[in-house]
Amino acid sequence: MKNVLGIINNLDEESNLKEITANRSIGAVPFGGRYRLIDFILSNMINSGVQNVGVLLQNNARSVMAHLRSGKEWGLDRKINGLNILPPNSIKTVDDIPKGDLENFYANIDYFSKASEKYVIVCSSNFLFNMDFKKVLKHHIEKNADITIIYKDFGKDILNHNKKTIMETDKLGRVFRMEVNPQKAYSSKESMEVYLMEKYLLVDLINRCISRGVYNFKTHCIIHNLRALKVYGYEYKGYVANIDSVKNYYKYNMDLLNVDIATELFTKEGLIYTSVKDQPPVKYMETAQVKNSLIANGSIIAGNVENSIISRGVKVEKGAYVKDSIIMENSLVQQCAKIENVILDKEVTITKNMTLIGGKYYPLIIEKKAII
Repeated sequence: MKNVLGIINNLDEESNLKEITANRSIGAVPFGGRYRLIDFILSNMINSGVQNVGVLLQNNARSVMAHLRSGKEWGLDRKINGLNILPPNSIKTVDDIPKGDLENFYANIDYFSKASEKYVIVCSSNFLFNMDFKKVLKHHIEKNADITIIYKDFGKDILNHNKKTIMETDKLGRVFRMEVNPQKAYSSKESMEVYLMEKYLLVDLINRCISRGVYNFKTHCIIHNLRALKVYGYEYKGYVANIDSVKNYYKYNMDLLNVDIATELFTKEGLIYTSVKDQPPVKYMETAQVKNSLIANGSIIAGNVENSIISRGVKVEKGAYVKDSIIMENSLVQQCAKIENVILDKEVTITKNMTLIGGKYYPLIIEKKAII
């Protein structure tokens, strides 16, 4: 897929993860102890042979830039092509309200136009899956499609998604109906926010939308052109996590404690890469008791940890009890503290003898650097 340009649209205009994305971009949200959301779609591109990747950024861009750095971990630290950060090039004031993600597409129109690749694949950061895009390109060419949309048939689980784009296809696979967050889920097919098309078509759609004063890529470039263009669906039948709410963020993190799910997500079509940090292995003290948990390097465990996701550099002191929780980097749970169904953001301290218990399906969230 050297003839495919990869674009990661890291703009989330209607985030239901506000407690977690307050200090970071959607792509920089931690997942599974060691990873960030953007790692999955970026690794899929690299494993499929894409060598030129642009990342569209807007708010809290520094968090993604600090994570991706030169792109070395993904083999994108190149003199030609490689990783390209695409921020908006206009200076906005505090009172300016973003009109839509097409503003950022248009701000980087020269990058798209000058790229040598024939095709472009535009993806979101909040869908996590492990897929070879070469199969999609083959399907796209065979169908002589203008646009191909990857989708997942979630069945009844579609009702659990807060932010979704529902679509319907005919017997030939052509998309004839598509709607964002409909009041009623008339279909169980949900777009995975992956769109494949020829590059010239993307540039044309961007220019036409901007000239008409409309700025939403999905609505104005895709949905409004279902009749004018040949838009086909490609069904993906593997595991998919849609990180569209705090509830689902918690659920899909906990899914990783299932070995079969973790194996599929991290190794099915290729490995998932992330930024490397030089930290020692996990240190388990004599008093540590750990059951069914993922614990990242650099952590020190002296207390009890059960059914939890522990990120790098976390300390759980003697007598502390952590259950059904997600703890992000460099947080501290002091002696005899107890947390259950809780999400701790980075650098949080839970003091001695403190007890925090959230709901089973609606976890308690503690903001970054808080001391409780």
